[in-house]
Parts: sequence; structure tokens; C-alpha cells
Amino acid sequence: MIDRAELSGDALNLGLIGVAWPMRGGIAQCTTILATELAKRHRVDLVSFTRQYPSFLFPGKRQLAPSATPLRFPSTPLVDSIGPFSWERAARHLARGRPDALVYQYWMPFFAPALGTIARRVKRMCRPREVRTIMMVHNLLPHERRPFDGVLTRYVMGATDAYIVQSGAVREDLVRLEPNARFLEVPHPVYNVFGDPIPKGEARASLGLPADSPLLLFFGFVRRYKGLDTLLRALPAIRAALDPPPRLLVLGEFYEGREETAALVRELGLADAVTIVDEYVPDEMVGRYFSAADAVVLPYKSATQSGIVQIAYQLERPVICTDVGGLGEVVRDGETGFVVPPDDPGALAEAVVRYQRDACETGFMQRIRVEKRKYSWDRMAKAVETLAGA
Repeated sequence: MIDRAELSGDALNLGLIGVAWPMRGGIAQCTTILATELAKRHRVDLVSFTRQYPSFLFPGKRQLAPSATPLRFPSTPLVDSIGPFSWERAARHLARGRPDALVYQYWMPFFAPALGTIARRVKRMCRPREVRTIMMVHNLLPHERRPFDGVLTRYVMGATDAYIVQSGAVREDLVRLEPNARFLEVPHPVYNVFGDPIPKGEARASLGLPADSPLLLFFGFVRRYKGLDTLLRALPAIRAALDPPPRLLVLGEFYEGREETAALVRELGLADAVTIVDEYVPDEMVGRYFSAADAVVLPYKSATQSGIVQIAYQLERPVICTDVGGLGEVVRDGETGFVVPPDDPGALAEAVVRYQRDACETGFMQRIRVEKRKYSWDRMAKAVETLAGA
């Protein structure tokens, strides 16, 4: 529990459950930034995970953050995702803090048993005092559906009083499952942990990247729904239409499709045009890679939202994306990037060529500097306060 004497008398006691350092990834970063923002005005008891996934279910190489300077917030690691006894310990710890509200990050049904059980136990232990339970929804239903996803999701929803959704696509999922749900819609804030943009030439020099070739960036862990194959199939047409021809940097750990991707690169004759870095990127390197790129490309085949757009906005990089989920809500077509139909290599190629030929980068960057102001963590914290009854 973060107890600050200078907090006002109307400060809330907030319990917060989510993965945090030393776990890696965007959800861990989101949890930490939210805790930091809320702690400016309230008392925050962050309960984190001792184990996010059992090793046999994790498709990546390692679950811990490799960063030398990780983003941190004081937390109590108690939750084992598959350990019911740990859920009881976490609930007892949170209930001792007498929370006004319990906030939990939710992004896939695998975590529904833990979160739903902890929420129910905290509410029961604190009776007759009411504890409001608030779900911060990244995805209500997963991109790739599995048996029992609906049952598990409904279980955690049964313990939830209110929701914060971050895109229209998630809102539609919520209203379909719970028509009378109490919720606020707040767009995903920018990730302000990767520093400010640096000059493109300086970024490329520091990374050993060519200074004179346009560079497209595909960032984040790789799964089939993210459409890397669509981008690769678009790349020959892009390179044929532009001089100098752009290069593609694929930066992120492969969760699936590594061999298929390598085979497609060979089939399309792109070995000299595509650089694949099959690794999780430490926090301190993310800003350099984004700053080195001319544009970020998100060719997703399905999505609800993507925090990668918010990284790109923080680092003032235009985004070329597909019109799936909430991506088209955040990327303003023709102003901060281009939005094209999904799974259409021809349309994607046309957008990239138009972006380069029409020299859109400077104008889009100027618009992004204005646009990103509305994606603030203060706005997200105020949504928590509103739902918590502040």
C-alpha cells in the first residue's frame, strides 16, 4: 500500500491487480503507469503476479523483462495464475487494505478464474462495506477463440460492477454480453515510458541501419492474426514503385509462424529487403527503433485495439493500418496515417506508396503532436475515480 500523508481526505483506497515488473510486456507497462498516475491522488495497493503463465503454455522465450532500467511501482507479488491458494492470499491482502474499489486489468479468459475469484472474495470479506469492482478491458474476448472462452469471461464479468473499455470494438463486445453494463469508454493512453522521439538519422546511426533507404516497421510479438504475411506480400509492389525501395524491419518475438514467414520471404525474393529481429525489445531500445522508421505498419487481420499505435503516437510516427477493431478509431485516415481494408496486399501497397510519394511524413507528424494530447493517463485515472465513486 502506498500511503502518502499529503493526500487529501477524499483520497480513495484502491486495490489494483495486474502483471507488473519483473514481468514484461504492454499490460505490465500499462499496470505500472496507471498505478503511478492514480497514486498522485489516491492510495494504491498494487498486487502483481508471481506467475503469469505456466511455461508449457507460454509461446515466447522468456516472461521476464530484459530491460536494464525497467518501469517499476511498489507492488506485492501474490497471484499465481493457476494457483487457487494464491488467489485466496491475494484477496485477504487486498481486503485488509479496506479498498473503496478494486481495479483489475483484463485481456484474456485465461485469467478469468483468478480475477473473478479474487474479486468475489474481496467483496465478501469487506461486507457490509461496499467494494466496487472495475474491469479495465483490453480485450473482452480473445482474437483467437477457444472452447470455454465465453464461460470464463462471463465468470469474471459476474464479479464486476463497472468497466473501462478502450475502443468501440470492445464496447460492442461488452454490450452484446451485458446490455445493461455500466461502463466508460476511454481510449488507450499513449505509452510515455519510451522517451521522446529523436532525429531519424541519429536513431539509425545508433542502430547500424542504412541512412538513405525508407524504413517500414512492423513491431510487436508475431501471431497470424497480425497479418505480417499480408505486409510481406505487399512489399514487392511497394519496392517496385519507389526509388529508393523501402526496407522492412520486423521487430518482435515470434509466437507462431516463424518458419512460414522465412519461407514466404524466400518465395518473394525479399531476403535482402527484410530484417527480422526475433526478440523481445528492451524498453530502452523501443524509442530508437520507432524514431528510425518512416512509418509503422499494422496489417492486422483482426483486432480490438493495439497499444502499438499509442507507442507510435508518443514517438510521433505515422501509422498505416487495417480497418479492424478500434484501429481505425485512433488512426485518422489521411491525417495521422492511412487506414486500408484487412488482408488486402494491393491496398496496403498503394497506401505505403502514396505515403512516400506524397511526402506525408511531416504533415502527419504535426497532426500526431496535436492528436496524442487526448490520449492521457490523467483521463484514464479520472475514469477510475468516477466509477469508484470519487
